[in-house]
Amino acid sequence: MKKRILAYLAAIDELLKHPPIAVNYENEVKKHLVQIGFFMHERLIHLIVTVLFAVLTVGVALFFVASPGIPMLLLFGALLVLLVPYIMHYYLLENGVQKMYEQYDELLRRSEDQKKEEAFREE
Repeated sequence: MKKRILAYLAAIDELLKHPPIAVNYENEVKKHLVQIGFFMHERLIHLIVTVLFAVLTVGVALFFVASPGIPMLLLFGALLVLLVPYIMHYYLLENGVQKMYEQYDELLRRSEDQKKEEAFREE
């Protein structure tokens, strides 16, 4: 998923920096909204998983404080090792979707400008 979101963000940035001559921004806006939906869904799932892992990690830590033992310490360590990558991945998804919102705004602006140009040419 990391490769996919980074590749998609880079592709849209490239489209915005160096647009092809015959680009249809209205179609690009529609395609971008679909991708935003996919990544928002992924972000929601990872938020739920990350929060559950965080709650479980805190619960195990509290249980370890109340009743110390090697098994609880090992479980806490394992959960912590899993929690850190989940947080990092969620951070990437959150920032990626925020970047996609900015890209959407720019695509929408260009789509509206393109419509105005076409209307002006018809007159």
